[in-house]
Amino acid sequence: MQNKISNKRKAADLVKNVLMYAATGIILLFLVFLIGYILFRGLPNITLKFLSTKPSLVRDTVGILPNILNTLYIVLMTIIVVLPIGIGSAVYLNEYAKNKKLVKMIELATETLAGIPSIIYGLVGMLIFVQFLSFGTSLLAGVMTLAIMTLPTIMRTVQESLKTVPDSYREGALGLGSGKWHMIRTVVLPSSIDGIVTGCILSIGRIVGESAALLFTAGMANEIISFFNAPMPNNAGSTLTVALYMYAKERGDFDIAFAIAAILLVLTLIINLAAKLTADKLKKGGTGK
Repeated sequence: MQNKISNKRKAADLVKNVLMYAATGIILLFLVFLIGYILFRGLPNITLKFLSTKPSLVRDTVGILPNILNTLYIVLMTIIVVLPIGIGSAVYLNEYAKNKKLVKMIELATETLAGIPSIIYGLVGMLIFVQFLSFGTSLLAGVMTLAIMTLPTIMRTVQESLKTVPDSYREGALGLGSGKWHMIRTVVLPSSIDGIVTGCILSIGRIVGESAALLFTAGMANEIISFFNAPMPNNAGSTLTVALYMYAKERGDFDIAFAIAAILLVLTLIINLAAKLTADKLKKGGTGK
C-alpha cells in the first residue's frame, strides 16, 4: 500500500516537474523570440544621426534625440517625486500605524488603484494638472500623472518587503538602545532594500512603457528641452513610447518603430542594471561591508 502511494506521489511529482519546466521553457522561448525579432528589425535602422538629431520636415530628417531626453527626464523626475512618498507611506503603514482596519482599507485602495487602466490616469491628469492647475501640456503634467499612477506599486512592493524583515531584528536594535526611527533607518530599510529596488524597477518599467497617459498630459512635441527647463509648465515633449506610437500607428513607418522599440529595450536594460548596482552598494553600506 505504501509503495503504491509512493509511486503515485513520484508520478505526480514527475508530471508537475515536467509541466513546470515546459512552462518555463515556453516563456523563455517566447521572450528570446520577442527580443530577437525586435533587435533583428530595429538594429539595422539605428544610426548615429538617428540618435543625435531631431525630426525635421524641412531637412527631411528622422531623429529621436528629443524623445530620448524626454524619456530620461520623465523617468528621473517621476522617481524623485514618487520614491520618497511611496517608501515613507509604506514605512508608516508597516511600522507606525496602529489602526489595522485603516491599514487594510488603505492596502485595498492601493491595490485597486494599481489595477486602474492608464488611460483613466491620463484623463484625470489632463483635467487636474493640464487644465485646473494650468501646467499646460508639459513634461511636468506627465510626471505628476505618472507619479500618482506608480505610487501604489511602490507602496505595496515596499510594504510587503518590510513585512519580511524578522521582528527579532527590530527587537535587537531597540534592545541595544536604538530609537525607533534609527532602527528603521539602519536595520529595517537596509534589510528590505531588495523589495525597494524591485518596486523601483517595476515603476520604471511602467514609466518607460507608458504612452496613453502621456498623450493627454506630456504631449507630442519633438523639441529639445534642457534639463533645467523640463520641470517648467507648458514645456511639452513626447517620450520614446509616444514616438513609437506615432510612427507605427499614424505614419505606418514600422522600420523606425522597431528601431525605437530596440532602443527602449536597451534603455530599460541599462536602467535596471543601474538600479541593481545601486541596490548592491546600498546593501553593502547598510551591512558595513
